[in-house]
Amino acid sequence: MSNQNSITLGSFLRDRRSRLDPTTFGFKIGRRRTPGLRREEVAQRANISPTWYTWLEQGRGGAPSREVLERIAAGLMLTEPEREHLFILAFGHRPEPRLQQHDGITPRLQRVLDAMPASPAIIMTATWDVVAWNDAAAVLLTDYSKLPREQRNILRRLFSDPGTRAANEDWLSVARFAVGAFRADATRAGASVEIAQLVEELSRTSPEFESMWRNNDVAGHGEGVKRLRHPEIGLIELEFSTFAVESRPDLKLMVFNPATSESAASIKSLVAARTA
Repeated sequence: MSNQNSITLGSFLRDRRSRLDPTTFGFKIGRRRTPGLRREEVAQRANISPTWYTWLEQGRGGAPSREVLERIAAGLMLTEPEREHLFILAFGHRPEPRLQQHDGITPRLQRVLDAMPASPAIIMTATWDVVAWNDAAAVLLTDYSKLPREQRNILRRLFSDPGTRAANEDWLSVARFAVGAFRADATRAGASVEIAQLVEELSRTSPEFESMWRNNDVAGHGEGVKRLRHPEIGLIELEFSTFAVESRPDLKLMVFNPATSESAASIKSLVAARTA
């Protein structure tokens, strides 16, 4: 961390510290020359040395470890965007995504999905669990509402569900691409029990996955083309794009846009029939 970055980091820490109300954390107000928490109170909340934290604010504490920075972020009650900014100041990049247990998404994000009636769209976690989808995804990809939660996983569907396998034109290429893209996502997410358990499970239940995983291929899945065979409308081509979810680096939005106007009309008809 450069000296200039150290000074900027220290300024940011001081600013966040000054905005906290001591009484919220059970500290006595007493005589305070400046608003907010004292440095030793932040250090106490973060379980670090008061002297070292003081040096950090003064731009001479050196680069903290990621674990210490996480404790400081928690001690200062930083929001997710503030936590990301803290890591960028300290290390020059965002923190690694934190795997979370998901019970759904915000209504606002669901409305984003629902605003695309002809484009199947899903939101997935770092372990490729699908946690949200729109009606177009339900009729064209998979109706996740009819599946138990543990089966709402793209890799499990791809390697263990015969219907999903049959629907994907050139399944082998799709599967290889998916495993390479998942490896890239898993690396970005960092080592985790959830990812290790999923890889172990799929390696045990699918020799094809085990072989592909051992190949160590890596792929990005920012965009591409997907060809599906649907029982009602036949072969359909979709252009897919992947987007990060702002302030939620553990989530990704995937949108599948119909490649032709005819395909879009067919999807709209399927959705209309489903919602009628």
